[in-house]
Amino acid sequence: MSDPANGKPHIPVLIRPLIAAVSPVSGVWLDGTFGAGGYTRELLAAGAGQVIGVDRDPLAFEMAADWAGAYGDRIKMQLGTFSKLDEYASDLDGVVLDLGVSSMQLDLAERGFSFMRDGPLDMRMSQDGPSAADLCNTADEVELADIIYLYGEERASRRIARAIVAARPLTTTLELTKVVEGCLPRAKPNQSHPATRTFQALRIAVNNEYGELAEGLMAAERALKPGGQLAVVTFHSVEDRMVKRFLQARSGNTANANRYAPETAQITPAFRIEKRKAIGPDAQELEENPRSRSAKLRVAIRTDAPAQDIDPADLGMPMKKQRGGR
Repeated sequence: MSDPANGKPHIPVLIRPLIAAVSPVSGVWLDGTFGAGGYTRELLAAGAGQVIGVDRDPLAFEMAADWAGAYGDRIKMQLGTFSKLDEYASDLDGVVLDLGVSSMQLDLAERGFSFMRDGPLDMRMSQDGPSAADLCNTADEVELADIIYLYGEERASRRIARAIVAARPLTTTLELTKVVEGCLPRAKPNQSHPATRTFQALRIAVNNEYGELAEGLMAAERALKPGGQLAVVTFHSVEDRMVKRFLQARSGNTANANRYAPETAQITPAFRIEKRKAIGPDAQELEENPRSRSAKLRVAIRTDAPAQDIDPADLGMPMKKQRGGR
């Protein structure tokens, strides 16, 4: 099926290894990042009886209107965030989360996610609340530098923040792209665009993506039934670190880093991990979909242990006032 945003075939990232890892697929699944519906359709084709598609972007469901009806009540759509997924369903057989920005959003210039297409400096997945322009035009230089450094892992964060403040007001994506390009050397062949990390950082901040991820992992633990499977696809190192640490902590595989510290209280594992190493794209997928190059898949199986909350700081979530950059 084509992506309505650009007419190109929509290719769900890591879908082949995901389906292989969670097979046999059956029962009720929740797709916490519905997007263009790629994961939902593949789960249904693999044997799921019903998929609850959750998305904070109303456009996702508008675009699905011309095909989702063919599945009848096998697809249930829910406008909302995956951080609240346990409010939408319980006793789930599976939860899948495909993190980051969807191709549907990235390819629409008017959504303001892309540094390659001119549009309003927006980046709001839910289409409400403060935009990236609001953040760029009101945050002070220190806060902007923190966001760009912590969420984008951009070493030139202070220089870029200083240039953003000097260039205010910024209202379009290409205005911001030009500011960032003026702070960094031109990209060499096969290097990412200079604005990549800054746009990523602002998008994460605008949509509270790390907070949503931490809450979403805990919500999935509460919503999955024993034997239910959690599959998470990440696209950069901070997301993957958070998922990895969550699964380590909730599977009882967290070791004390300091042998003189008091022993951590033993928990009854809430997840079982059968494949500890993250799964990445194979050569075929990289050729078909270059956007998959940084993707990683982690899968875990829910046990019958009671659900517990975890401090997001323990997941390695970047916190403000971790000064860095130049």
